[in-house]
Amino acid sequence: MDSRAGGGSRTVRGRANPPGRTKQEPKPQSRQGSQDRQAANGRPLRIILVDDHEMVLEGLKALLARFRGRVRIVAQSVSADAAEPMVAALDPDLVVSDVRLRGSVSGLDLCRRLVETTPGRRVVLLSAYDDEQYLFQALRAGAAGYLLKSIDREELVRMLERAARGETVVDPSMAGRAVASAARLQAGEFWPGAHLGLSQRESEVLGFLVSGLSNRAIAGKLVLGEETVKTHVRSIFRKLSVNDRAGAVAVALREGIFR
Repeated sequence: MDSRAGGGSRTVRGRANPPGRTKQEPKPQSRQGSQDRQAANGRPLRIILVDDHEMVLEGLKALLARFRGRVRIVAQSVSADAAEPMVAALDPDLVVSDVRLRGSVSGLDLCRRLVETTPGRRVVLLSAYDDEQYLFQALRAGAAGYLLKSIDREELVRMLERAARGETVVDPSMAGRAVASAARLQAGEFWPGAHLGLSQRESEVLGFLVSGLSNRAIAGKLVLGEETVKTHVRSIFRKLSVNDRAGAVAVALREGIFR
């Protein structure tokens, strides 16, 4: 592969590019200041890529290679845990991360952490899933955008530039459906908990948790394997930002999902 692709960054596992390989611009005092200077100087957007598949990272770098005057990959990571200190050290204009990452920290979790740590941090989530629920979760996590991996490369760069300027960007193929889904959510036409990102099956499982059923009992009710139920329960915990059943039930009651 052309070593110049993506602006000369190298594949890393848990650390930023070493001194001498990639020159690091001085760390700005604020995110807004960084965005203003980028716009004024017309320099390429400095981007950190996060994806748990190295082939995807290399593909994105190759995809963006022809836009070296507009985007520059300063680092990349295969895990959320490794990406956090990298972002803190390099302070990029954008972090572009997959939604689903291996391990206990997802791309959504990474986005939430980065935005909480540095208000104004711009994170764009890439996904293979054209599911409005993932989109709504991304926006609630503070993402600056939600784009599909099938997006055209010209459109991808335009969207990244808009996100860096402070806009919230949504993949063009999802924009219309997202507006319609938001209206339906507002009208209460979805299943309980949809506004919190729960899938219909997760909503059913949560209802049984509120009723006090065990995983085995829930599996019997829904004709599912117990391991499948456990997977749904873990997903519910993550989406509701709780650690156990008691916390999930408390959120369900507080939010009026179930009574």
